[in-house]
Parts: sequence; C-alpha cells; structure tokens
Amino acid sequence: LLFLWSLIVSITGIGGLLGSSGSRYLTVKFGKRKCLLCNNLLMITAALIMGCSKIARSFEMILIGRFVYGISTGLCVPLHHQYLGEISPKKLRGFANSTASFFWSLGKAVGQIVGQRELLGSQSLWPILMAFCAVPALLQLVTLPFFPETPPYLLVQKGDQEGCKKAIRQLWGEGCHQAEIEDIMKEKATMKNTKILSVLELIKEPSLRWQLYMLTTVTATVQLCGISAV
Repeated sequence: LLFLWSLIVSITGIGGLLGSSGSRYLTVKFGKRKCLLCNNLLMITAALIMGCSKIARSFEMILIGRFVYGISTGLCVPLHHQYLGEISPKKLRGFANSTASFFWSLGKAVGQIVGQRELLGSQSLWPILMAFCAVPALLQLVTLPFFPETPPYLLVQKGDQEGCKKAIRQLWGEGCHQAEIEDIMKEKATMKNTKILSVLELIKEPSLRWQLYMLTTVTATVQLCGISAV
C-alpha cells in the first residue's frame, strides 16, 4: 500500500518530465495558444479520471489521472511563461512573467486549504478535491479563444506580418508598433545564426556553466517550499 501511494504521488513528476520535454516541438509546430487550449482538455481529462476513481472503485484510475495531470502540468509551465512573455509589451514583460510564480504558489496554498478535512479533504469529498484542477483549466478553455496567437510566433514561424500587426493591435491597442515588429525581426535573424543546443551540449558548454549552476540552485531550492517538480 505504501509503495502504491508513493507511486501515485511521484508519477506526476514523471509525467511532468515527459510533458516539458515535448513542449518545444509542439509550440513550434502548432503555436502557444493552440497548445494551451489542447492542454486544458488534457487537464480536464485527468480531472475526470481522478474524480471518477471512487465511483469506479479503481486506484489505477488515480494513478493514470495523476500521470496525465503531470504531462499537462509539464506542458503548461513553459507554455504559460512563453505565451505570457510574448504577448506582453516589453516594459511589462518581466512583471508578467513573475506572475506565474505568484499564482503557482497561490494555487499550492489554495489546494492545501481546501484539502483540509473540514472542507474537501473528507472521506466523502476527496474525489471532488482531486478533480478540482479542472476548474482553472475550464476557465482558461473558455476565455483563451478571445486572445490572439503571440506576435513573435505569427511573424517568425508563420511569416504572417499582417496577422502579427493585427495581434499586436488587439493586445496593445492602436498606435505605432513598428519598433516592436523590428525587434521581433532582429530576434528572427539572431535565431537563424544560433545553434539550438541539446541537453548534453548545454551541460558541456563552458560559457553557459555559471548560468546553469544558478538555474540548478534556484530550481533545487524551490523544493524547500513544498512544490515537488522535476
């Protein structure tokens, strides 16, 4: 029993590792917005599987649901940062990206509060608690279609300059945004001359050694706040 519960808890991290590994390929092929929309369906599916586990009397459904939930989480973390960063004006980009960490911690706190036995952590209501992750996913699924694809994706990946301008006007309002478009074009030119490193090449690259040390240290210390992540 201890082994099964340990597996149920830790399998989310394995799913997260798989999800995050495939995020780059999916975003390049389909775009951030489409990937986020599909990822919400994946999260809702995981919530339904876990929520119905008690009725079906199947602990295997909790295991499968947690794994699917992990894949969805692994996809949404990099997707959220990329989408939010790319639709934000340059002067607000740092602030917008910092909100991800804030809401991640807020979600953790809310989960711990509603998981108390006096609320949804009781013997009869725990399936609702496990399915609670469907609520934010459903909210984003309803609201995200009203947002455009990111301007850099439209211009760099699709070559759609008019679509890029339309997305910028929708996001940032009317006005002259030629400077932002030129910045995206410079980024496109830089990307053509930049080799994309594999994980092994990244570890071996001497010029990136200290950045890698810093990121590893920060990611390791995140574990101390109770968030289990790979």
